[in-house]
Amino acid sequence: MKKNAKQLTSMAVLIALSIVLVYLIHFPIFPMAPFLEYDPADIPILIGTFVYGPVAGLVITIIAAIIQGTTVSAGSGWIGILMHVFATGSFVLVAGTIYKKQHTKKGAIIALIAGSITMTVTMVLWNLVFTPLFLGMPLEAVLPLLVPAIIPFNLLKASVNGAVSYLLYKRIKSFLVAPHQELSTIKE
Repeated sequence: MKKNAKQLTSMAVLIALSIVLVYLIHFPIFPMAPFLEYDPADIPILIGTFVYGPVAGLVITIIAAIIQGTTVSAGSGWIGILMHVFATGSFVLVAGTIYKKQHTKKGAIIALIAGSITMTVTMVLWNLVFTPLFLGMPLEAVLPLLVPAIIPFNLLKASVNGAVSYLLYKRIKSFLVAPHQELSTIKE
């Protein structure tokens, strides 16, 4: 029982941290596509995914996306919420599943690379659907943005957030999970 309460509390803290990060740090990278803004909000989500698994990572993603999309990123509306869920959700499901099976440093690296590639491919497809709706432009205007902006943006964002998550994971994990001995000695 206490383990579940600790996990829920930790997941809530990761969601809050994600929201604070997107509020404090967000900026466009490519001038031709200023609607594509880098933010480090996926870092706590990826760490939560590695600690608690891919399903928990997806839950953290969905809750963070809804809160962000109705508060600090309200300008992007429901499309922004969906895009965040699709982007980060695809990343955490792939990376979390691989890391769960290969729980090593090498497994983490493979998981983050595979998650980054999956997110990039996923966002190419979803940008073809939602960017015309969001910006009110025809699909023909979005297609020329794929190679110079959309693909490199998603690869860069996913890679940076994955690398930072990798570097921080072991340091933060101990705060999110009680040590094994403590859990085994807790009497309910």
